[in-house]
Amino acid sequence: MALERAHQGQLPPDNHVHTHWSWDTPDSSTMRKACERAIAQGLPAIAFTEHLDFTVWHDEDRATEEGLVDRYPAHQLPIDVEGYVAELAEVRGRFPELRIWSGIETGEPHLFAASIARHLEDSPVDRILGSLHSLSDEGRLVGVGRLLHVDADATMRRYLGEMVGMIESSDVFQVLAHVDFPRRYWPGGSHRYVEKDYEEEYRAVFRALAGSGRALEINTSSPLASADQVRWFREESGEAVSFGSDAHAPTAVGQKFDLAAAVAEAAGFRPGRDRFDFWRR
Repeated sequence: MALERAHQGQLPPDNHVHTHWSWDTPDSSTMRKACERAIAQGLPAIAFTEHLDFTVWHDEDRATEEGLVDRYPAHQLPIDVEGYVAELAEVRGRFPELRIWSGIETGEPHLFAASIARHLEDSPVDRILGSLHSLSDEGRLVGVGRLLHVDADATMRRYLGEMVGMIESSDVFQVLAHVDFPRRYWPGGSHRYVEKDYEEEYRAVFRALAGSGRALEINTSSPLASADQVRWFREESGEAVSFGSDAHAPTAVGQKFDLAAAVAEAAGFRPGRDRFDFWRR
């Protein structure tokens, strides 16, 4: 029934899309191709949220205070803001029927407040996502997927605990992206991950997020969140959900949004004030 309603109604915007301006995305992933896909999927809007990850940071950043010296492995590169802005202007002119937002996905924003503020001072954007991809390990930021293979259960609990701290100490982002990011890299396959085992930790994250008035992302590149998980957010007074494909290729824009809409509906969320809005309780 919920799936049927999702098909009959307007699909939500895709608030989480990467192009070749992100360090981990191929050159073939252009804004034009992503916009063409969004229109073909019937989406009203798209946000180009390129990765903003720091391998060098300022003395004022908490990362410095905590004694973090580098990332491992450090493949991250800065955004070419000039090129990004020029291509954004081009597609906004080419596709007037599609609302096109600028954006960033900030990695570990609680550790890099000063660096992010300086970036946004020169390059303001419409959408800001907050993400946790890495945890500290002996003075370095290490991708969480690597730490899972040491102790998956302890790493997941530590990850969700760190996410609470991230929410409570950073107000720069509007949407919390992929709350269970480590699940993508779960030892033995994501099908072995048991969401219910971490309900208490999820609820702590959701209480913090709801208390801040920000939106939870339903990420469709991750193994799709269950209606139970999204319902936990609602039960902890969460008000809004955002939909993000986390696309790193144009063909992934809007992927599984019909199913994601069904999950949101089953958890008690409905389309918002207009077709560009978050979905709300």
